[in-house]
Amino acid sequence: MSEQFEQGVAALRNQIDARISSYLSSCVHCGICAEACLFYTETQDPRYTPIHKIEPLKKLWKTENTFWGKMAKSMGLIEPLTESDFAQWEELIYDSCTLCGRCSMVCPVGNDITYMIRKIREGFSVAGYAPDGMKEATKRALNIGSPMGVTLKTLKAALAHVERDTGLSIPIDKANADYMTLFSSMEIVNFPEYIESIAKIFDTAGVSWTISSKAFEATNSGIQIGNRDAAAELVGRVVNAAETLGVKYVVSPECGHAYTAIRWEGPNLIGRAYDFEVIHILELLDKLKVEGRIKLSGKDDTPMTLHDPCQIVRRGGVVDPPRNLLNSVADHFTEMQDHGVMNWCCGGGGGVSANERAEPLRLKAFDRKKHQLEELGVNTMVTACANCRIILEEGLEHNEMDTEVVSLTELLAEHLQSGNT
Repeated sequence: MSEQFEQGVAALRNQIDARISSYLSSCVHCGICAEACLFYTETQDPRYTPIHKIEPLKKLWKTENTFWGKMAKSMGLIEPLTESDFAQWEELIYDSCTLCGRCSMVCPVGNDITYMIRKIREGFSVAGYAPDGMKEATKRALNIGSPMGVTLKTLKAALAHVERDTGLSIPIDKANADYMTLFSSMEIVNFPEYIESIAKIFDTAGVSWTISSKAFEATNSGIQIGNRDAAAELVGRVVNAAETLGVKYVVSPECGHAYTAIRWEGPNLIGRAYDFEVIHILELLDKLKVEGRIKLSGKDDTPMTLHDPCQIVRRGGVVDPPRNLLNSVADHFTEMQDHGVMNWCCGGGGGVSANERAEPLRLKAFDRKKHQLEELGVNTMVTACANCRIILEEGLEHNEMDTEVVSLTELLAEHLQSGNT
């Protein structure tokens, strides 16, 4: 038994608190969570049943925290947790779970299975049982500041293009601005149109904003891989930058896990409350629209639907703003059958998109989104997460589907009232 494995088991043991124990003891083994998981529904493989994925945690809990489990272990009827368990379950923990939370929504006794899988990842990560792609992404995030290796020089180059195209000045390290805006690496590298869009919208609305040269990256790979120390370090960089600049709000961009990390997990990770508030870009845009600070003109008559990013909508609670905004610019917005808090995941969240090994399974799981679109018959899908956007585009291309994926923020910028851009 290796020392690293023993450290992983110790880390896993530390996750078993009253909340975890209550979940494990109250599970009625109904299997309802299976039909809520796209990895199960699209493969029909029982290994992908969400509650099955937490077996290593359950095994440790049972043998160390229950009377009958301890007795069975002492009699040799139950083997202790082994490295073989970690090796067998690593794929289930990281490849077949996006931490989307849909399984937790349907559990009849209220067990948060997603929470338990996140806790398992903390033990697996310490033991070294995590995908290489996610390990490297976390190293880059800690050493460079971005999981994709994006540097301040890269960001400034992207901002220079935006300034040239718009004629606007992008503020960096502006003290006492109202808002400090974060970006995901994907937006900087793949979708600079998003940066251009918020620059135009903020200029129209007269928003006082800035970008920090010390902490502009929103993605938190520590949350995804299950490395609490890394997650806390990445959150701490943002908090320190925001409080140094004296901003009132930090704006989380179109990125699901970034929002989870900075808004819901962050204060617990660093052990204190912030001196600022966190707001998602969609919440801010909806607020600006309600206040009359941005006015939109013309409605697109293209039939559109909305893909709800799991961490923003189901796990984050931003349900109404995207609908308010989309309805203001689209004449023919139609919901998918499963939408809002019961949406189906894109298949690439929770670090799965950074895990090359998971690609075949991820593309198979995309069949669920493919069926949704085919049932609806709409060829334009709006979303608000750069990671979802990439994964959706890859799935559509793989299935040779003629469907366009559009950023909601970018769509709004296209409809800014004439004379206000």
